[in-house]
Parts: sequence; structure tokens; C-alpha cells
Amino acid sequence: MMPKIKLYGIKRCHKTMYYKKYLEHLNLEFQFLDVELNQANEEALRSLYDNRKLNFPTLTIGEKKLRNPSDTKLKKWIEKLYSLQVKYNH
Repeated sequence: MMPKIKLYGIKRCHKTMYYKKYLEHLNLEFQFLDVELNQANEEALRSLYDNRKLNFPTLTIGEKKLRNPSDTKLKKWIEKLYSLQVKYNH
């Protein structure tokens, strides 16, 4: 079973939209959780951090949490958890 990917962020954030396009380009299923428009999504994101800050963009891939990851780090975890080679040039 493939781990679920969640992207916490807001639509007006260029970094959030970068990750959204990145995942779409790889044809990976993911859930975009807007923390500005939905209080439940905001609370879910805050619960991921001990300091309860609204740290976005944050991606979760299964149990792995990545806050504003570099391309290299995101690629590494997608390859590791999805057992696929990522070929993406932005």
C-alpha cells in the first residue's frame, strides 16, 4: 500500500503551489489541505508540531513530515517511500 501524501499550505503561497505542481507533474495522488480557508486543516497542521506553529508548506508522506523541503530532500523521500525514480526538472 502506498503512503498517503498530504500538502498543507495556502493557495496564495508560491512555495505551496510549487510543491503542488511538483507532485502533479509526477502524477502522484495527494491531498491539498488549505490551512487558510479551513480551520480543521489549520488545526491538523498545528498538531504536527510541538510548538503548534502554522509551519507551511508542510508535506507528509505517510508518517514522514517535511517542512518546506529542498527538491533533493523531497525527491529522496518520494523515491524511498514510493520506490520510483524521480525525473523532474523545473
